Amino acid sequence: MQKTGTTKEMFIIKALEKILQERETKKPHHSQLRKACQDALEEAKAQCQPAAAPEGVSSALPLPSQDTAGGGFQADKYLLPFELACQSKSAKIIVTALDCLQKLIAYGHLTGDRPDPTSPTAGQRQIDRIVQTVCGCFTGAHTDEEVQLQILKAILTVLTSQYVEVHEGTVLQAVRTCYNIYLASKNIVYQTTAKATLTQVINVLFMRMETQAQSAETSETNGQAESADAGGDGGPPGAPPDDPSSADGAADGAPPDTAAAAGEGGPPNGVPSSPPAGDTASAGSSADGPAEQAAGAEPTAETVVRSIVEELVDSAVPSEATASVSSEPRENGSERSSAPNTPKMNRRMSQGSEDASESDMMTAKFSHILQKDAFLVFRSLCKLSMKPLPEGTPDPKSHELRSKVLSLELLLSILQSPGRVFTSNEMFITAIKQYLCVALSKNGASSVPEVFQLSLAIFLALLANFKQHLKKQIEVFFKGIFLNLLETPSSSFEHKWMVIQVLTRICADAQSVVDIYVNYDCDFAAANIFERLVADLSKMAHGRQTGPEQLGVTVTQERSIRLKALECLVGLLKCMVEWSRELYVNPHSQTNLETDRETADEPVQPASLATYGSQNSLANNTPQQYESLKHKKEIWEQGIDMFNRKPKRGLAFLQEQGLLEATPDSIAAFFHDDHRLDRAVLGDYLGDPDQHNREVMYAYVDRLDFNDRDFVAALRLFLDGFRLPGEAQKIDRLMEKFASRYCECNPNQNLFASADTAYVLAYSIIMLTTDLHSAQVKHKMTKEQYIKMNRGINDSKDLPEDYLSQIYDEIAGNEIKMKVTASAKPGKQVAQSEKQRRLLFNLEMEQMSLAAKSLMEAASHVQAEFTCATHVEHVRPMFKLAWAPFLAAFSTGLQDCDDPRVDELCLDGIRCAIRIACIFQMKLERDAYVQALARFTLLTANAAITEMKAKNIDTIKTLISVAQTDGNYLGHSWLDILRCISQLELAQLIGTGVRPGRLAHPAKGKTADGGHGFHFLENIDFTGNAERRLASVVESMGETNSQSVVVAVDRIFTGSIRLDGDAVVDFVDALCHVSRDELAQPQPRMFSLTKLVEISYYNMGRIRLQWSRIWKILGEHFNRVGCNPVEEISFFAVDSLRQLSMKFIEKGELANFRFQKDFLRPFEYIMKSNRSPTIQDMVVRCVAQMVNSQARNIRSGWNNIFSVFHLAASGMDESVVELSFQTTGSIISTVFENHLAIVIDSFQDSIKCLSEFACNAQFPDTSMEAIRLIRSCARYVADSPHLFRDHNIEDKTIPEEDRVWVRAWFPIMFELSCIVNRCKLDVRTRALTVMFEIIKTYGMTYRQHWWKDLFQILFRIFDNMKLPEQQLEIFVHPDNQLDKAEWMTTTCNHALYAIIDVFTQYHDTLQPILLEPLYSQLHWCVRQDNEQLARSGTNCLENLVISNGVKFRPETWDQTCRCMLDIFNSTIPHQLLTWRPGEAGEPLTDPKSPHSPTDSPSEIMGRADSMHSINSIGSQTNDDKNRKIMKMKVHQDHQLFAGLLIRCVVQLELIQTIDNIVFFPTTSRKEDAENLAQAQAEALRQRLSDDAQQREDQGMYPYLSAPQLFQLIDCLMQSHRFAKRFNADHDQRNLLWRAGFKGNAKPNLLKQETQSLACALRILFRLYTDEARRAEWPQVQQRLIATCREALEYYLSLQSEAHRDAWVALLLLFLTRVQKMDDERFRAHASNYYPLLCEVMCFDLKPELRAVLRKFFLRIGPVFNITPPAATT
Repeated sequence: MQKTGTTKEMFIIKALEKILQERETKKPHHSQLRKACQDALEEAKAQCQPAAAPEGVSSALPLPSQDTAGGGFQADKYLLPFELACQSKSAKIIVTALDCLQKLIAYGHLTGDRPDPTSPTAGQRQIDRIVQTVCGCFTGAHTDEEVQLQILKAILTVLTSQYVEVHEGTVLQAVRTCYNIYLASKNIVYQTTAKATLTQVINVLFMRMETQAQSAETSETNGQAESADAGGDGGPPGAPPDDPSSADGAADGAPPDTAAAAGEGGPPNGVPSSPPAGDTASAGSSADGPAEQAAGAEPTAETVVRSIVEELVDSAVPSEATASVSSEPRENGSERSSAPNTPKMNRRMSQGSEDASESDMMTAKFSHILQKDAFLVFRSLCKLSMKPLPEGTPDPKSHELRSKVLSLELLLSILQSPGRVFTSNEMFITAIKQYLCVALSKNGASSVPEVFQLSLAIFLALLANFKQHLKKQIEVFFKGIFLNLLETPSSSFEHKWMVIQVLTRICADAQSVVDIYVNYDCDFAAANIFERLVADLSKMAHGRQTGPEQLGVTVTQERSIRLKALECLVGLLKCMVEWSRELYVNPHSQTNLETDRETADEPVQPASLATYGSQNSLANNTPQQYESLKHKKEIWEQGIDMFNRKPKRGLAFLQEQGLLEATPDSIAAFFHDDHRLDRAVLGDYLGDPDQHNREVMYAYVDRLDFNDRDFVAALRLFLDGFRLPGEAQKIDRLMEKFASRYCECNPNQNLFASADTAYVLAYSIIMLTTDLHSAQVKHKMTKEQYIKMNRGINDSKDLPEDYLSQIYDEIAGNEIKMKVTASAKPGKQVAQSEKQRRLLFNLEMEQMSLAAKSLMEAASHVQAEFTCATHVEHVRPMFKLAWAPFLAAFSTGLQDCDDPRVDELCLDGIRCAIRIACIFQMKLERDAYVQALARFTLLTANAAITEMKAKNIDTIKTLISVAQTDGNYLGHSWLDILRCISQLELAQLIGTGVRPGRLAHPAKGKTADGGHGFHFLENIDFTGNAERRLASVVESMGETNSQSVVVAVDRIFTGSIRLDGDAVVDFVDALCHVSRDELAQPQPRMFSLTKLVEISYYNMGRIRLQWSRIWKILGEHFNRVGCNPVEEISFFAVDSLRQLSMKFIEKGELANFRFQKDFLRPFEYIMKSNRSPTIQDMVVRCVAQMVNSQARNIRSGWNNIFSVFHLAASGMDESVVELSFQTTGSIISTVFENHLAIVIDSFQDSIKCLSEFACNAQFPDTSMEAIRLIRSCARYVADSPHLFRDHNIEDKTIPEEDRVWVRAWFPIMFELSCIVNRCKLDVRTRALTVMFEIIKTYGMTYRQHWWKDLFQILFRIFDNMKLPEQQLEIFVHPDNQLDKAEWMTTTCNHALYAIIDVFTQYHDTLQPILLEPLYSQLHWCVRQDNEQLARSGTNCLENLVISNGVKFRPETWDQTCRCMLDIFNSTIPHQLLTWRPGEAGEPLTDPKSPHSPTDSPSEIMGRADSMHSINSIGSQTNDDKNRKIMKMKVHQDHQLFAGLLIRCVVQLELIQTIDNIVFFPTTSRKEDAENLAQAQAEALRQRLSDDAQQREDQGMYPYLSAPQLFQLIDCLMQSHRFAKRFNADHDQRNLLWRAGFKGNAKPNLLKQETQSLACALRILFRLYTDEARRAEWPQVQQRLIATCREALEYYLSLQSEAHRDAWVALLLLFLTRVQKMDDERFRAHASNYYPLLCEVMCFDLKPELRAVLRKFFLRIGPVFNITPPAATT
């Protein structure tokens, strides 16, 4: 330890001895120095005597002394000689002294921690004095270079040593000294050394600050203060060289290697590189530059400087990493601990205290003195950088420029790697705002490239590390400097290049890009920086900013600017892609965009912008809120723009939008706050005389505060916000209000007597300003003139002349101007020469600098909230805002430029833009970019294929890449891509040498169906030298045949399986559209159709939900293609369908699904729509093959199969019909037999198919066999009804028990009825027979309500004859009458009897529900114009009643009687009585009849004839027409007569029917015959046996009630009376006879007349004798007497003998029945008939009638007691 303690004296002794040996020391004026050295030397030697003197310098320097017993190093004794030595004028002495001090401090032998006894200021320590002494050695530029070097060494040692501590003013003095040495030195090497020293010192200061803060935090975390032991084991890590004299030797050296000294070679990190076409030099010295300039120096100079710097850096700086700043060794060996939060306050402020003095509040904000040191240095550098440069172009070697550059470089080094304290401490943030940003606002608009470049680098560092604190400042930089420089045409290329380089860096960081948009474009008060940036870059990418008006720009430079602009635009898009990458799903992970995203493990480059989140980030603000803000801002800006053109309209617009209230205060606040308003327009508005404008102006002025302001200052504030209008009256109003407001704010001022004085003075100041500063005023106003002008304005008194003189001087020196606003922009003047451009540029840069400085100073005190963007959705509005400029730039680049780099950037940008538009489903933007990309492939354009270049090939590759990577999002844009791929395939064929003529002829415009034609072959002339032209085309298209292109295209189609559900649907839809375009060409192509088949195979494995959507589109396309007129195409489509269907059916299908049905539907459509026999045959064969090979897997597809066969069944091609029927028969006989369950859903279709086969009249054998198969199907249904009942049905409303009817029985019956209605006689007869066989066989299983449906089907058989159209058609075409007659005679007749049989068989079931419809049907049949059908109707009615009458209920008999009554009424031939020749016929039904059944054919014909007759009579013009009309009349009459005759027959049939129903098996004929026989016997006096008499107790009489029988009697009597009326009308009968009615005989209705009355009488007589109906006897007797009297009276009136003969049977019946009555009844009747019978005797009667009359008269005698009873015997 003793040896260590004396080592320091050895340094001192050697230094003192060397000083004493110097010649200068021995001179008289250095006597004090000499004495001080001698005293110190003696004392040092005395202290060294106890220890052995060292023989030489030890190889290792001693450690700092830890011995504190001796009081340590006596600074007051040893410092004096060195201080005096430093004050001497001798360089050698000074160098020696400084070297010794430096070594003592470096090795810890001199700490200087004790107070300085010589200082008058309390608190100064010895180390402060030492630093002052060292710094005092530099006296200016003439200071010896070696001295400068030693000063730098000493200062670096002091400020970086761990053993000494200096702060505040001392630090500033040391830094200032190094700074001055840099500026004063003329040697570039020493300048660089000084610069390196400064850099190192500043880095150490800020590193110590951060280390201390980290240590303090660690101590607080651990709960104890952590102290570092400086005197630990071993010395500092970087020990100096062994020989202390080596440092002396180094003092004689030459300049060092600056690159090794401080790493200052080249521009600082973050500084933009120099322009490529170098008109300017780089901002910083290159690494080799200084060395080259110092090449002439001694070779040892580099060694000396390197050794100095390395020694200092290694010895001082590394030890800082291991030693705590807050714990430093004292001389006595104890540790001096400084608490982190309690800096020493007892130190005095040393030199430079004017810079270091801060308020107590500021000091209190620093948690440690080290922070204050860093702050003072930082602020000093900011102030140094703000010092102005001399006017004109500065000399690069001038002190001002070098000082500014050095300060900026040092600031940049601080900002590039800031610590946590520097980025978070409030004082540093404030310093950045108030000092650094203001300095940058001046330097950022510097015309000196070096300064400008450093300013940009500093701005980048601020943006990277401090943007959360500098929102307003960043806005000023962008809108006030960067963007203005890009927009002004006078700016130099160098400045634009540096700006765009910075923008390239910014545009490469996604966080910064999105933050710019969120914080500025979505902020009401901020400029639209992102929007403006994109617009400017787009213009530069167009070449608009470097056009002819840009002087001095070479072609290379213009290309460089354009490329950089494109890089920026692409960078912006890549940032957006990167920001939204979490939303992107790549269907092909192997084909990502090249620069889509970086790997997560990739380290961030030091130069990239860091992304700091703001402490004030608005996490709750959603992207939708920002979009809303942006929308409102756009409206607001629109309103401002409108205001700047039409103020009132702009205000009205903002008020309509709800953004501005209509009150004067709100408008005034708007005028104050928004600086985007045109100040001239605002001045005009405020000065307008309108009352509202005046109120707004008053409110505007009242918002200004003029308290305690000078009048001129107040006027300046007033005029800051607007430009005075030119009209004097407007100025007058403004000045008047200003004066009033000023006096109101300053009521205590004693200068102005009233506001009038202020008003006049203000006006005079305005005039003075105009006079003094207007270039148009040649003779300026003097001060005396101004004072004279203002005399007497103060209430007839004068203002003080001194006051007016001061105003004059101030206005003369400082013009009143508007304040610089955010809207200020550089001028648009265009320079005509390079000199003018430079002058204009300098002027504009000065204007920008002033504007930016003003805005920056205003923003330094504003706390603006910065939002750190986090939502991916921000990209959507960003891209929506900027997509058009992006597209314009890229499109122009691709179109106008053939530069490969430009093309690459444009394609990359378009690809990124498509990615963004795809991710956010922005259809318009996506389609625009994809269409642009497709257009530049030249495949869909109108350009010739020979124009294709490399960029077009690259565009094709890009398009393919987009299809591969963004397929999930392309939507309808697939159409453009696939259209290009289609054209590409054609181009590839050409590239292989195929002649275009063999491919397709060029198609002009669009195809017929709206598709796009193929244009790129249009402009090629293949005539002439065809081989040469073809070769050129093949060469142009050869690249499209490259393996990579072919594989990439194939991958699009094979990769379709990776597309999501919606995307694959869009893909298929687009491919179908392209296929349609291809097939619409004059020579169709099937490329896309083939690809459709391929992708169908690829995607067959998709889930059914997706596949059904795909097939919905594919199926429609196959429908169209399968109907293509070109059979080859249709054949290919059908064959492809077959292959796909086979594969699809192989997968099988579960129950109740319908996928197979949808898949096979195209077969059905093609079969229906394509009438080509070849294609139809192909379809049938394909379906037959499916059935034969895959029947076990077919489920819902059976519907389509039967539909196809149904369509084929109606064909005329025997082979098609035969194959279809064979396959259908095979299905019925095998599948239905064994696997009916799988075809349940298609059962109806199968029956319908068989029905169609049966209806094909060309193949009768097939028809019969089809009916047989239907019969078999009925058996399958009967055998397995549970299959239909249990099987699920689509319509859940059908009850389970009805399913077998709805799905099985009803289709069978319905189709059989269709066969009956459609086919010829043999087929329909067979079908009718089978139908009723099925009904009779399986009817017992039918439910009651099924029968209703069944009978509706059965009644359909008669519907063909019910339709009016059918009747009219038959009438118009008489040849069809035969078919109608055949139909009624055969089919209807057959069906009618069969229906009655069925009804009888199942009467109990059917009678309650179907009797009335059946009666209606019988009624219809009876009314037809077919005698056979009418007879059958009455016969069926008779059979129905006779067979089932015993089961009828009373209400049933009511129905039956009503039916017969209706039939009677509707069939009476009333027209027999009214018909006249040549007149229209009336309806055949009685108009008076209460019943009006369905119109009969005769009625329809009657109405038609009537209308025709009327029209014909009114339009007779010539004989031909008359003959035609007459012929038509004759035809109509014949038709009418036929119908009337049938009605007469029906009347007879109905009379007989009633007779048979009531009395069956007794009949009227039998009774008449018996009566005649009995009468004849009586005439011969014979007697018949009783067995010959009929029995009257049979038939339905017992089941009929009396009212019902009375109804029947009424019907009969109505018929009888009609017949009597007709028979009595001889004229009408003669008329009809002459017209041809009833052949050659005169028409009569004798049978109807007699038979109807006979039947009525029989019923009455039966009632009269029925004991069960005694109650009705009086009524019966009354009716009977009346009827008989009427009959006898009519008989007596007959004139014709023949007519009377016809009544013989009737009279016999009457007389016979009356005679059988008992005497009482006989008496009643005889008394009524006697006179009439007596009259009858006058006629020539037949013997039998006379015999009966004789008997009657004989009976009268005894009954009336005329003769005795015996007389009768």
